[in-house]
Amino acid sequence: MRLGFHISIAGGLSRVIPRALKTGCDTIQIFSGNPRGWKRRSLEGEEVETFHADLSQTEITPVFVHASYLINLASPDAVLYSRSIASLGDELSRAYRLGAQFVIVHVGNRLNTEESLAMNRIAAAVNHVFRKADNSVRLLLENTAGQGTEVGFTFRQLAGIVELIDEKERLGFCLDTAHAFAAGYDLSAFVGLDRLIREIEVSVGLDSLKALHLNDSRAGLGSRVDRHWHIGEGGIGMPGFLNILSHPVLAALPGIMETPRERDADDLKNMKVMRSLIRQCGSDCPLLK
Repeated sequence: MRLGFHISIAGGLSRVIPRALKTGCDTIQIFSGNPRGWKRRSLEGEEVETFHADLSQTEITPVFVHASYLINLASPDAVLYSRSIASLGDELSRAYRLGAQFVIVHVGNRLNTEESLAMNRIAAAVNHVFRKADNSVRLLLENTAGQGTEVGFTFRQLAGIVELIDEKERLGFCLDTAHAFAAGYDLSAFVGLDRLIREIEVSVGLDSLKALHLNDSRAGLGSRVDRHWHIGEGGIGMPGFLNILSHPVLAALPGIMETPRERDADDLKNMKVMRSLIRQCGSDCPLLK
């Protein structure tokens, strides 16, 4: 498994690759701009060229862009909905300019509306974005913890959205382990992981999984609370991650950690734990039933 972190763009894109190399990344995820603001600084030519040049000197691949946290494709508010569509289209364009292969997005909150109406809004938004941003970047829908009125905390829900998408080949999925655990999938045990994999297989297809967000959960099983934690120190635990890294469906996917970070030592610790688990797995590691 290619491992990496969400890398900060603070100080500019020129700092991304050195930070990634310092923490031993094989793959990376970044924001293309301020994730909590609608106004984005334009990507200047020299800055983008430097990023491309730095990236070309490494074996880091693939590159993921995580969409703005403000985007809510399920919103019944016309202004927010319109802004969200425009912002997601901009994310796809910016990702293409950066040479990223994927954009990851949370589909949003339905607020006080019915789930079916929210799913229709999400699909309509994605269809609009695909028509406007015609490039090779693939959009990945990320499963959520189901906090509040979040949509997409089961893959059956996400499958309902996919059915309404015109260009399905441009869509894929990112599995977040902490979100799945909080949504009620007990990834600390084989039976919970097997349940999740089977649901993915029958709802959206295993080939549609393109990335993992490898996070332990500080929140309890089925709590519907999104709280990422250090690998092996939360509810999923070391046996759970050993199963995830050993699973034949998941082992070949790129894995991005979004674990808590105050200093480089935090990332280095989590990377060390993951590398150690992968060494334990080897090519014939049995799943821990």
